[in-house]
Formats: sequence, structure tokens, C-alpha cells
Amino acid sequence: MVNGLKSSFATFKRRKLSIRARRDMFSFFLFVAPNFILLILFVFWPIIYSFYLSFFKWNMIAPKKTFIGFTNYENLFQDPVFWQVARNTLILSLVVVVVKLAISLSLSLSLNSELRGKNFYRAIIFSPTFTTSVAVAMVWSWIFHPTFGLFKLFIAPLGFKAPDWLYDTHYSLPAVIIVLIWVGIGYDMVLFLAGLKNIPLEIYDAALVDGVSPIQNFIYITFPLLSPTTFFLTITSFIGALKAFDIIAIMTDGGPLNSSNVFVLYLYQNAFRWFKTGYASALALVLFILIMVVTLIQNRLSKRWVHY
Repeated sequence: MVNGLKSSFATFKRRKLSIRARRDMFSFFLFVAPNFILLILFVFWPIIYSFYLSFFKWNMIAPKKTFIGFTNYENLFQDPVFWQVARNTLILSLVVVVVKLAISLSLSLSLNSELRGKNFYRAIIFSPTFTTSVAVAMVWSWIFHPTFGLFKLFIAPLGFKAPDWLYDTHYSLPAVIIVLIWVGIGYDMVLFLAGLKNIPLEIYDAALVDGVSPIQNFIYITFPLLSPTTFFLTITSFIGALKAFDIIAIMTDGGPLNSSNVFVLYLYQNAFRWFKTGYASALALVLFILIMVVTLIQNRLSKRWVHY
């Protein structure tokens, strides 16, 4: 009889736990479901639908879509403007990522020391991060103006002629690169500072006892321990540079002669200015694949230099 009671109690306990587990599972899915729904609606579905549209000729106005197979992709790879845009995007991405990370790391190392007024300098450097892109683009357009711009006021007394930054095919891309670097430095600097704060001071004390120089400190201690932060910023900066749009659209609109045009801006022009929706969808898929390939390559290479 005692054994029977024990068995009944164990069965009741398991059933109670099972009911509680199911209730917890239901609560979990109840809270997670909205996020999954939003993810499907605003991430996965647009990607799938864009892939679908890339096989059609459609201008978003006519109700009927004309199936044309891989014609959009054939036209894309035969389009000289596409290759110019791809070249511009690659140059912009490489220069922005390398220069921005180098400047951000240098500033974070300087502001991590016992510098007087360092919090003020940090705030000033970070301020472009939360400034709207429209304001940034308008201010820098004025700075680069060849007639009354601030840049001309600085170099005119030195006897130099200010280049026509935004209207010259040789200077338009460097101009937007400078602005994109300036905007992103503050955010990267803050993350580098956070990474520096996580490095134990005891390591530097031990290195000081061993007579390690500041350069050796950086090469063998600081940079390896900052590698996770550097890796994260490299990926996010590269993706951000590949998706650059608003500042370039306002400052140059991709001109002159597509000299500063980039992937997302060219995609926007095809979709919403020239109503070539299928062609723009093919561009979007190429950009998606490019971002995936770059991310996978960086993940693979990270095993050689990132230390956790």
C-alpha cells in the first residue's frame, strides 16, 4: 500500500511538473512570437519577395508583371554603371573601414589615459554619431563649397585653390568618404574605450616590470586583447559602408557622372526614380550576397587573429 501511495505521488508530481513545463513553454512562445512575426514580415519576407521580383519586368505602377527570367541579372552584369558603382562601393568600404578604425583606436588610446578634460573630448568626438544624416550632409556640403565654403577659407591664405569637391569626378568620392569617416569615429572610439577598460591593469604592471616598451605593449598586449572589439567593428563598419546611402544621396546624389554612386543609392534610383523594380531587386540580391560573402570571409579569417 505504501509503495502504491509513493507511485501515485510520483505520478502526480511528474504530471504537475509536466503541466508547469507546458505552461512555461507557452509563456515563452507567447513572448517570443511577436519578435518572430516582425522578423518574418520585415526581414525574411522582403528578401524572398525581392528575389521573386528580380525575375520580372515591373514598374510598380502597372498591375501586371512580365516574367523575363534571368534577363535582369544579364543586364546587370553587362551594365557599365553597375561595375563603376561596384568599384566605388569597394573603394569607399575599404578606405572608410581602415581609416576610421585606425583613427578611432588612436583616439581611444589617447583618451584612456589620465588626460585633463578627457570626458569633454569624448563627448565632442561622439557628437556626430547622434546628429541626423541630413544635418551632417548639409553642413559638410557647405564646408566643401568651392566659393564660400569653410575649407576654402582655410586654404586660400596659403595660396592654394580649393577643389570643386562635390562637382568634380576626381574629388566627389573622397569627399563623401571623409564625411562617412568623420561620422563613424565617435561610435567606434566608445567601443574601443570599453574594450580597453576590460583589459586588467595587472598585465600592464607585469609588462612594466619586464621592461616592455609602449610599442611592444600595444603589439603584444593591447591589440590582441582588443581583437574581439576590433573584429566586431570591422564587420559592422564594412556592412555599414556597403549600405551607405543617405549622406551620399544628399551631398552628391551619386554624381557627377556616377563618380560617387554606390550600391544602395543606385538601387534606390532604379527602384523609385526610374521604376525599374525588377532590376533594382536583382541589385538588392547581389548586395545581399556580397554582404554575406564578406561576413563569412571575415569570420573565417578571424580565427587567425581574434583572441577571446
